[in-house]
Amino acid sequence: MAGRALRAGKSVVTANKALLAEDGAALHDAAAEGGGDLYYEASVAGAIPLLRPLRESLHGDRITRVTGIVNGTTNFILSAMDATGAGFAEALDEATELGYAEADPTADVEGFDAAAKAAILASLAFHTRVAAADVHREGITEVTAADVASARAMGCTIKLLCIAARGVDPAGRETVSVRVHPAMIPRSHPLASVGDAFNAVFVEADAAGQLMFYGRGAGGAPTASAVLGDVVAVSRNRLAGVRAASESAYADLAVRPMGEALTRYHVSLDVADRPGVLASVASVFARHDVSIATVRQGSANGSPGRSGDAELVIVTHVAPDAALAATVGELRGLDIVRSVTSVLRVEGGA
Repeated sequence: MAGRALRAGKSVVTANKALLAEDGAALHDAAAEGGGDLYYEASVAGAIPLLRPLRESLHGDRITRVTGIVNGTTNFILSAMDATGAGFAEALDEATELGYAEADPTADVEGFDAAAKAAILASLAFHTRVAAADVHREGITEVTAADVASARAMGCTIKLLCIAARGVDPAGRETVSVRVHPAMIPRSHPLASVGDAFNAVFVEADAAGQLMFYGRGAGGAPTASAVLGDVVAVSRNRLAGVRAASESAYADLAVRPMGEALTRYHVSLDVADRPGVLASVASVFARHDVSIATVRQGSANGSPGRSGDAELVIVTHVAPDAALAATVGELRGLDIVRSVTSVLRVEGGA
């Protein structure tokens, strides 16, 4: 319906992020064909003025990275886990009772909502058509109270982040990577203090430097505010006999696979408590060219009396995601490793 309206020369205002992430290219083509405007400020981060600055104010700059908290439900859950020590299920129950989570929270907690928004942000920031299918997606259902406690011990907190970044592939070509997953970030990072159901997006650009957009990212009133702003813009364009800025996809950068994404990692292992275990584990990391930054050892699950098991918590230096996956795969096959209890990425220079 939206495509037909645009091809007929009508302007369309929408807050439907899934529609844009899946069919945005077709909608922009229809708008170009019919001469109508396509506005969708409310599709990402509610009333926060974010998409228009990316599309217009920063159009002449070179954006290098966009990092954001764009789903209020998951941010409420993770903030509650951090504040109270609750597990995921308890925090989800609280979010549901308070109306922050839907009866079926799958789209939020599994990262589908954030992935759609990440595709829209990446498309605008990097002048490249990015669809939801291009976004690597992981949800927060596997984040445990132990993960949150470990993050706190490192001076970090855990957030569900959407990360879109420019990079260079092994052939030297400029590319973009787009991903959504839980990550540890240092408490000194501007996004770490974003609590409750609030959203925030951190933009880095060559000339403008670092910019932060913050506010309520969901709810009827904030969404209505953004939609009405778009309706006013469309009306002004009609009266002036002009069109809005058209889609900018001239860069047409390739989307890099997740395996080439570079980040740091926090890996928790339950291992046999005997001599030589650390050396054996370290050799696996070395074989896959993943450098270890820190190692912390303790009793498994914090229980000193647990029968001959120990916990290793390893934080790596920056490495490709594929190298980490291969490392974890090999660790799972070692007799000395009882289980790989947690794998989380570490972002923001922690």
